Amino acid sequence: MTNRFSALRAAILAAALTAGTAAAPPPAPIPAVTYADLADLADAADLVVHVLVAKQIPLPPERAANVAPGYTRLYIEARTQALLAGKAPLGESVRYLVDVPLDAKGKAPKLKKRAFLLFARSVPGRPGELQLTGPTAQLPYDETTAARLRPILAELAAADAPPAITGVRDALAVPGTLVGESETQIFLGTASGDPVSLTIVRRPGMAPAWGVSYSEIVDQAARPPEPDTLAWYRLACFLPEQLPRGANLSQDPASRTRAAQDYAFVLQQLGSCPRTLVRR
Repeated sequence: MTNRFSALRAAILAAALTAGTAAAPPPAPIPAVTYADLADLADAADLVVHVLVAKQIPLPPERAANVAPGYTRLYIEARTQALLAGKAPLGESVRYLVDVPLDAKGKAPKLKKRAFLLFARSVPGRPGELQLTGPTAQLPYDETTAARLRPILAELAAADAPPAITGVRDALAVPGTLVGESETQIFLGTASGDPVSLTIVRRPGMAPAWGVSYSEIVDQAARPPEPDTLAWYRLACFLPEQLPRGANLSQDPASRTRAAQDYAFVLQQLGSCPRTLVRR
């Protein structure tokens, strides 16, 4: 999509001279983004930029392929307000393409002078041009959203950031010496290959205890992640809904059942991973 900038810009600017200037109704309110929404966007982006739109030009339909019904594609020129994350140098202005929903009259919303958060990548060899990471990667800017986003960006940039979870490798439940006592260890696959494991301990007369560990050594003192943290997001939003049968290494039926129960217990403790941004 971004490769069309140079060829289209002159034609688009000429077409804009004859465009109507009738005021459009304010855009409809969108649902509040969740922690998972922000983490999804931040995790996929190389750059997170606060911008103020200076100019918008609708692309003709014949030059905007694959636009979803009810949407239009805009060429945007915006002034850089702040670089929240990323190391690529940015100038005072940036350019990008974005698909936005049409209003009730079938017109593009007026974005000029509005502030946004962009989740993007730089375009090699094209200084100042950005490529959004997806259809929801332009969010209206407000201080509340920015304040919620900054801790996520800080956690993602940390050297000890929890790795992305790709699945469950192995699970093993072992009974203890007392009736009702057991320990289950669940080893997770990660995109980076770094170790992540879950430990669930049951003792007679006590509530089950569990935790997550990020080392080769299984830590029985590990604790559950706090809600709305990167560690919580990696687990709550990406663990499979059930323990894969092939990952359950327990031999006897009772231990296999216990491993599956303990995995379900962890999911219940983590809770759901709500998202409000529509994925097209």
